[in-house]
Amino acid sequence: MTHPVLPTAPLGTDGPLVGVQGLGCMGMSEFYGPTDSDEARATLDAALEAGVTLFDTADMYGHGRNEEFLAPFVRANRDRVVIATKFAIDRSEEDPSRRAIRNDPEYIRTAVEGSLRRLGVETIDLYYMHRRDPAVPLADSVGAMAELVKAGKVRRLGLSEVTGAELREAHAVHPIAAVQSEWSVFARDVERSAVPTAAELGVAFVPYSPLGRGFLTGAFQDAATLTAGDFRRSSPRYTGENAVANGELLTPLREIAAAHDVTLAQVALAWVQQRAQVHGLTVVPIPGTRKRSRLAENTGAVALRLSAEELALLEPLAGRVAGERYADMSNTSVGRE
Repeated sequence: MTHPVLPTAPLGTDGPLVGVQGLGCMGMSEFYGPTDSDEARATLDAALEAGVTLFDTADMYGHGRNEEFLAPFVRANRDRVVIATKFAIDRSEEDPSRRAIRNDPEYIRTAVEGSLRRLGVETIDLYYMHRRDPAVPLADSVGAMAELVKAGKVRRLGLSEVTGAELREAHAVHPIAAVQSEWSVFARDVERSAVPTAAELGVAFVPYSPLGRGFLTGAFQDAATLTAGDFRRSSPRYTGENAVANGELLTPLREIAAAHDVTLAQVALAWVQQRAQVHGLTVVPIPGTRKRSRLAENTGAVALRLSAEELALLEPLAGRVAGERYADMSNTSVGRE
């Protein structure tokens, strides 16, 4: 199944129209093992031609190298690309064990300058707070982000992994265009408060890891078999006994895929895409890939419609998943609700 040009949806109440599926670019620089840079660049071009216009990165991906990798593509297609990047996760390349969350205004002002320089643009289309530090008043952080909009350095603001209450508080300081959090048939915690609040406020939702970091595609059965350095090897859900238990939950996805002659990935993505109708808000998932073949597979999912009976088969899966999304959930919405 293929879908040559994606339909569009607004990114927030007054945001730009973007393709209803975006592209997560993290893996092109880090976290998922070695990358063929030429193929990754070709995938960016193929995505744009397929109607993907929202491209997602962060300053911490590859310690800034992901933004640098995207820069030539973004500049060459500036009038067609909506570039999203994030701040807040402060890492050290010299000390891999150090990882801090920074939301203070001084850090935000410094971080945006670094992202602008690496991307080679004058304005970032969508600037996310990657993670929330509860020790810093949200009004201070969002206020500093709002100053970036006023200065023309950022067009719209986003938040990642926040609660519904945090979204509401931030939106009262400055309009929030999008919330990015993990959302998939295996991960539905956001439906407790973040999703209904976003729907109420007219905020778009950008699900990351809609394919369960590849597990929902059947690409691997246990992350322990992946290459050294692949961060999924430390994922509680996809290793050991949890991986075995969660692998058994893929059976209904396989049955639905066989009935439609599509892939597991397309069923999983179709489920996420249909959340827009279920919850009444814009949903733009950002599956990550470094290959044109996977890009075509992913965008093809937009044409797949799951029936009420098929959705019912998938409904209980998230409640049966073994293991947490991260080994440390303290920096996510679930860790605070």
